[in-house]
Amino acid sequence: MDAAEFRRRGKEMVDYVADYLENIEQRPVYPDLEPGYLRSLIPNEAPAEPETYEEIMKDVERVIMPGITHWHSPYFYAYFPAASSYPAMLADMLCTAIGCIGFSWAASPACTELETVMMDWLGKMLQLPEHFIAGTHGHGGGVIQGTASEATLMSLLAARCKAVRRVQASNSELPEAEIFSKLVAYTSEQAHSSVERAALIGGVMMRKVPTDNSYAVGGDMLKKMVEEDKAAGLIPFYFCATLGTTPSCAFDHIAELGPLCESTVAAHWQIPLGRRFRSLKLWFVFRMYGLSGLQAHIRKQVGLAKEFESLVRADKRFEICAEVIMGLVCFRLKGSNELNQDLLKRITNGREIHLVPCQLSSRFVLRFAICARTTESRHIQQAWHHITQLTFELLQEPNH
Repeated sequence: MDAAEFRRRGKEMVDYVADYLENIEQRPVYPDLEPGYLRSLIPNEAPAEPETYEEIMKDVERVIMPGITHWHSPYFYAYFPAASSYPAMLADMLCTAIGCIGFSWAASPACTELETVMMDWLGKMLQLPEHFIAGTHGHGGGVIQGTASEATLMSLLAARCKAVRRVQASNSELPEAEIFSKLVAYTSEQAHSSVERAALIGGVMMRKVPTDNSYAVGGDMLKKMVEEDKAAGLIPFYFCATLGTTPSCAFDHIAELGPLCESTVAAHWQIPLGRRFRSLKLWFVFRMYGLSGLQAHIRKQVGLAKEFESLVRADKRFEICAEVIMGLVCFRLKGSNELNQDLLKRITNGREIHLVPCQLSSRFVLRFAICARTTESRHIQQAWHHITQLTFELLQEPNH
């Protein structure tokens, strides 16, 4: 492919993407396939000779799209928002074209410096304390991690490193392996599994802190556990707070937890040496939306969640299972876990909307997350109508 063909194909791809997103409502949000469907649709080996662009794009519709869960459909209410936008897509294209590997400042100065500034922009948007900001003094700052799991692991490794140095400063003959065996980390019992995985990779024990009635960790419980572990000769060194748990979007009480924790110094901020020019996406999005546009988007998502909550509360067959925070509603049919499992199975098999469950206080709960940028009130109303219709059919069966 030369530059001339790239221009032509690039315009075609932009049209394809725009058409896909504009018409995404017409596609079933969840695929109707069995695991392993794809292998029989493509050759067992890469082609020996080049194939045409037209052939590849035909296979996108034939092979790929039937197996896509459409995260940007306004009928996708599972997991969490994937946060894509047109400015981000354009920036991603430019990032790929530049193709630098930012493993040092000299490798591509703009890549390093823009990421530092974008982290400051984000920190100021969130109104973080000044010591989180790099500014011109370099005391704060950070980098964009590939995933939240990577960010958790990096923070745990940084805290572990500091803890080992602190212990060895007072007892230089104590071997590192013995220190590791005494280190203990903490997180909410509602925390994502990636936090526990970080402890496994980091080679330290992790204790799960019980939550209160709102599924959040409070300062008193953490303090009690830390004091118990210190008395047992262990070395508490790390607590991973959660601001928006995966099951219910609960926020740990950081105003209580913060004073119990000491700040950690993160000299090494990421696992890989190199990184893509990821900050271009932030730069484009921040500038083309502005702070007011980002705020409006978040408030719209929260408003839609509140609308769905009101629909649930108005139907006496259902109950809300956790405080509605941000864009997530946790609800269920009043009745057994099996009844709610049957309802979710019908929702999934219908493929009109897509939800996933969670467990709260040993109860099987349905999660309704506002995810797509294009979700509007009519989609919420249609989703609720679909849920209530399936509920009516379910409750008409003799065994229910």
